[in-house]
Amino acid sequence: MKPILATYWRSSCSFRVRIALGYKNVAYEPLLVNLLEGDQKKPAHLAKNPIGHVPTLTIDGVTHVDSIAIMELLEELYPEPPLLPTAPHDRARVRALVQTIASGIQPLQNLVVLDRVGGTDQEKRSDWMKFWITRGLSAFEALASASGPFAFGAAFTMADACLVPQIYASRRVGVDLTPFPRILRAEAAASELAFVAAARPEAQPDAKL
Repeated sequence: MKPILATYWRSSCSFRVRIALGYKNVAYEPLLVNLLEGDQKKPAHLAKNPIGHVPTLTIDGVTHVDSIAIMELLEELYPEPPLLPTAPHDRARVRALVQTIASGIQPLQNLVVLDRVGGTDQEKRSDWMKFWITRGLSAFEALASASGPFAFGAAFTMADACLVPQIYASRRVGVDLTPFPRILRAEAAASELAFVAAARPEAQPDAKL
């Protein structure tokens, strides 16, 4: 039985897990969760993911939440090709890049956060997102590899799986990306990969373009 991924087309966290599944060549069935219509708040979804977020991955009959935990699980279940380097110090550095986005940027873009800090004031919501995204990307840029083509050098890693969705989201809110050449280089390299293209929001069955 194929894994089942509860996903929303424009969710950064869903996007990164779709990338990881594609990288690992793991076929899955999408379970579409419309965040704008509040599907994530319904009892059926909350029973699987009590915080009301996406994605949720059910694999081998076991349900898992949190995109980073899911990617770590995929790395353990399907070691090849690897999402993390072999050397312990390198693995820690890739994980730091991952958490710069997963902890330092993305949660501050969540709808529940935006509703709390900005309400219906679109300008306030936009300013909030631009500030935190720019702050986090500045740190990612400093931590990223000076050589390429990817975020941590020659190989695609979990850091790239997180970076591509974040840049997609950053462009949506009009963040100036010109100060981040390492980031733009890594994003361009990753975007050429077929599994990344297949995971993009516009390629999803629930995409509303």
